[in-house]
Formats: sequence, C-alpha cells, structure tokens
Amino acid sequence: MWFNRQKKASSENIKQDSAPAILASLYSNGIDLSMPELLQYQSKSSLINLAGKKNIQGKQAGNYLSRSKGRGMEFDEVRHYQTGDDVRAIDWRVTARTGKTHTKLFREEIERPVLIATDLSQNMHFGSQLLFKSVQAAHLAALVAWHAKNRGDRLGGLVFCDEEHIELKPRSRKAGVLHYLHALTTLNNKKMQKRAQAQTYSADSNDHKEVINDNASVNSDANSTAKSVINSNRLKHSNFEQNCARLRHIAKPGSLVYLITDGHAFHNPNDCVDALRHLSYISRHCELVVCLISDPLEQTLPDSRLKLSVTLTDGANRQQLTLGDLNTAEQYHQKAVELDNKMKSLLQSSGARVVHFSAGDSLEQQLKYSEATL
Repeated sequence: MWFNRQKKASSENIKQDSAPAILASLYSNGIDLSMPELLQYQSKSSLINLAGKKNIQGKQAGNYLSRSKGRGMEFDEVRHYQTGDDVRAIDWRVTARTGKTHTKLFREEIERPVLIATDLSQNMHFGSQLLFKSVQAAHLAALVAWHAKNRGDRLGGLVFCDEEHIELKPRSRKAGVLHYLHALTTLNNKKMQKRAQAQTYSADSNDHKEVINDNASVNSDANSTAKSVINSNRLKHSNFEQNCARLRHIAKPGSLVYLITDGHAFHNPNDCVDALRHLSYISRHCELVVCLISDPLEQTLPDSRLKLSVTLTDGANRQQLTLGDLNTAEQYHQKAVELDNKMKSLLQSSGARVVHFSAGDSLEQQLKYSEATL
C-alpha cells in the first residue's frame, strides 16, 4: 500500500515539472534531433523488455528459446522414449531408476532480429506541449535499439518520410544502433531544412504578390490549394504503402518488428487497404508492434476560462471551434476516441499489437507511471 502511495506521489511530482526542465533532461529542444539526446537512452534501456510474446520462428542460432522442441542445447524435459527418437538423447539415469526408457528433449536457441520502421513524414512534425511527434518517435526508436543491443539482437529497419527513405540491414552490437541513430538524425534534420527553405520561399513570394480583390481569382486560388492538398494526401498514402512493402521485404521470419507512426495513414480505411495487407503478411511470420504517437492537442482541446472562437485548417478545409465550451470539448474528445478505436481495430485485424504514446510527456514518465508497455 505504502509503495503505491509513494509511486503515485512520484508520478505527480514528475508531471509538475516544467517543460524546459524536462527538455533539458532529454538534451532536446523538442523540434530538432541530435545524437546526444538519442545516445542517452543507452542508460534507460531497462525501462522496456523485448522478451518474445509470440512463437519465434527464426532459422539461425541465437539467444532465444523456440517454443517448438528441437536439437538445441537448452534442456527442456524428459519423457518416455518413442519410436524414432534419437538414441543419443536417452536419459540413462532416469531409465535405470524407473525401469522404462526415457529420452531428453531440448529447446532450440534461435535468432530474433529487431527491425524498427520510424515514420518522419510531414504530419509527424507537429507538437503542442513538449516534443514534436517525430522527435518522440525517434526517442522511442532509440530506446528500442539500445535495449535490443543489450540483449545481443541484430538491429536494422527503415527510416522514412514523404520524399525518401533509408533502409538499414540488420547489424549486431553497437554498430547497428549507431547506424540507425545516424539515419534518424540525418533524415529528420534534412526534412526540417527543406521545410524551413519552403517557408522562406513562400514568404518571399508573398511579398512580391499583388493584392487582388477579384472574387473569381480568390475562388480559383482556394480550389487550386484544395486540389494540391488532396493530391498531397494521396501521395503520402502511396508513399506509406510503399514503405510498408519495403518493411515486409526486409522482415524475415522470426523478426521482432516495430512500426512507429502517428497512424495518419489509417484515418481512412479505404486509403490503407494495401498498407494493412503488407502489415498482415508481416504479422504472420513475425511479431509486429505498432506504436502510435499522438499529441495532446489531437485528443483534447485546450482549457480556456473565456469562450474563444478559433479557426482550424489543414490547407483545404476550414473549421471553427469554440474554446471554453464544455459541449464542444466533449464532442472533440469523443471524435478523437472514436478515431483511435477505429485505427486500433484496423491494426489489430492485421495481427499487430498496438501501443499508444504521447508526445506531451517523456517516455520515461509514460513507461514508469502509465499503462504504456512495449
């Protein structure tokens, strides 16, 4: 009882810490990625346990015990001798003691490579409280990578965004981890640089544009913007599907596969049929875990003492919301819960285990003081 009270008190104290203090402890500014903030998860690898929760079907010798019995080195049990058993496995001591022939059974030690697919797409570059979703995804990938290294697993996977991807073949020891962390920082920072350049170009072009009050011109600009957003979304879904296909190609039977994303590609079931097909194929022969990263603003509206009308847009659609209105806040939260349940149902139907993480708290807080577990 006293332990539960102490744990609850510790949780409340941590949650009261300011965002700057938490960011300082994470060696992060919440937006960019650097190697020091990913290297520090080497000391926190004990927060998770990657013990196999599914029958491992690897073909190479390794550190994990198969559930099927075979000619391994790890003793499992003794049973009555059956026709066809290897006579070299007869347990003569038990046979002499019981008067009946008994044979030894062993478990095979097999390998289980760990593959991590980290989504750093444009929709992941968003955060309202502590970290961008892309940064939290990289932190989670680093934590899994260091834990896999400590267990002696080979590490590889995929780091991808809207325009490009980096495919990493499984490597053992520290080299595999550093190779993956370097890919995370390289692709994320390249994405941020392109975004900054695009914003600068957009600002410069707007300075040189003439203001036109013609309604037809305004409508045509709005229509062209809407079409570009729709085409961009279609391209994002296509790229995500292709990366799921790449992950399927490199995931050999018996692998432990982590897909870290915000689930944006699964919002519309009609747009993710092929992606789910690839994930379903992976889960047949591997253990598949999908980690969904969300931001607190995507779940609940900010609290406000006054009723404020705000406008939200995704570039094509505009919607007005009223902050400080309990009915609006409840409807907003209910829609978010329904969307999460639909995504979880879709992913579970493909054989994946789904875990939720927030970008509003550090991983250490969530793994220690919440129900989040890998």
